[in-house]
Amino acid sequence: MRERFSFTMETIARRILLTFDQLQRESVDLHVLFEFVGGNVPAQREAVLDSVIDLTEQGLLEADGRSDFYRRTEEGRLVVASPLDVTMYMRDGCHLCEEAKTIMKPILSEFGAKLHEIDIDDDPKLLERYTNDVPVIFAGPEFFAQHRVDPGLLRRRLKSAKNQA
Repeated sequence: MRERFSFTMETIARRILLTFDQLQRESVDLHVLFEFVGGNVPAQREAVLDSVIDLTEQGLLEADGRSDFYRRTEEGRLVVASPLDVTMYMRDGCHLCEEAKTIMKPILSEFGAKLHEIDIDDDPKLLERYTNDVPVIFAGPEFFAQHRVDPGLLRRRLKSAKNQA
């Protein structure tokens, strides 16, 4: 299992991945990315296109089946997640997932952190990766816990993230 992302993003690639959050969209076309990230200077538009190609090759973006439209993958979302964004890969009916959520909710609330619950059964790649391991929890882009949550460790991690923000 990967414990942290080693991908060091260039500014333009990071801006592309953050555009999905900024626009609150599941998919975005190249023209929108040019407008929000690259502007109208030809060299900047070319840099956006090159970054889209690189992000696609790295599995952080994927074509969504329509011409010039791209969707950010779950890994693409996770790699730009704030340290106060906690992601829990889970599945319905998982008692360990419910227990982890119950432990985390008051702590997340205390620090103004957000919980993103991702059902692995909705994504074939995540299902293959985590099928016997849920819950798997990331704090920001970094692996935090699997199966059980240590509330003291979570509190310290979020306190540190809040102090650095």
